[in-house]
This record gives sequence, C-alpha cells and structure tokens, in this order.
Amino acid sequence: MHDKTTLQKAVRGFVTHGSACRRSPRTRRLADARGFTLIELLVVVVIIGVIGGMSVPGYLRIRTAGNEVAAIASLRAIVSAQAAYSASCGGGFYAPTLANLALPPITVADGDGFIGADLSVDPSLKSGYNVALVAGPPANGAPASCNGAAAGTVATTYFAGADPATAGGGRFFGTNQSGTIFQSLTGAVPPTQAGTPQGATPIQ
Repeated sequence: MHDKTTLQKAVRGFVTHGSACRRSPRTRRLADARGFTLIELLVVVVIIGVIGGMSVPGYLRIRTAGNEVAAIASLRAIVSAQAAYSASCGGGFYAPTLANLALPPITVADGDGFIGADLSVDPSLKSGYNVALVAGPPANGAPASCNGAAAGTVATTYFAGADPATAGGGRFFGTNQSGTIFQSLTGAVPPTQAGTPQGATPIQ
C-alpha cells in the first residue's frame, strides 16, 4: 500500500514537472514581450528631432541654390529670346512684354514663340522666383512686329529681373540687353536699361 501511494505521488510529480517545463518558454516570452517605456520613447523622439534639425537646413540651402540656378537660366533665356526677336521679328527692337515674346510669328502656323510657355506671363513665377520684364522707351515709328506687337510699341531697350518669391529665398538677379547677369544680396536689382544697376555686381 505504501509503495502504491509513493508511485502515485511520483507520477503526479512527473506530470506536474513536465507541464511546468512545457509552459516555461511561453511564460518567459510573455514576460519579455513588454512595450517601450515612456523614457525610451522620449529618447527616440529627441534623436529624431536632432537628426531632423541637422538635415533641414542643408536641404533648404540646396533648394535655394537650385532656385538661383533656375533664375539665372530664366534670364539667359530672355536675353537669347530678345536677341532672336530683335533680329528676326522686331526690326532691331525688343519685345515689350513676356507675353509678346512668347508669341510665334503670325505667318508661322502652330509655330513656337521666342520663349517658352513657362515665361509667358508678366510676371512669371518659376522655381521660386518672380521673373518680370521692364520695357524701355517705345520705338516711335517702328513697324508692327512679326508676332502682333502694334506699330510703335516695340521697345528700344529692356530690363529683366528675377526676385525670390519669399523672403530669404536667395539672391536677386537682373539683366538687360547687354546680356550680363547682375546680382544683389540685399534687395531687388533696380531696373536699368543700360550699364550696371546701382548696388548690383555682375556674376558673368
């Protein structure tokens, strides 16, 4: 009888021990599967903030530099377009507006204007810059241009400026029929039909 009781206890102990062994890994996993603490989350947020604070200024500088390059390219395009307009359409004079400069010759069906559609509005907003054309005195007695400018309205000179659309958006630029690109770090390049604008310096 004593041996039977001892055997039953041993069996129950083995079963109990086996069950405990089977549950042990799961119990450990549940114990380890806890979430982040508030301190850990705050540390992560701070690290992300520091990384963002370091990268955003660099991104803004790159974007500003890219916009400046685009502004200079826009002024170059206007200089080239005005030269072509003067030689082939304006009788030696210049288009009085960007809108007129963007028009094709009347005799050319479905032709292209002298400048692209992205600079066909006075002023045109392109790549973070306002690009505007300021015409000089009209050429009195000049015939109508090949693309519809009325007689006597083509310009003897011109100035084109490119100003940042937002404060702190970069340098200010300008050009005239000389083809030189001028820059200013403090404000808009004053419209100057000939020579170097006051307070500006040539960059090319």
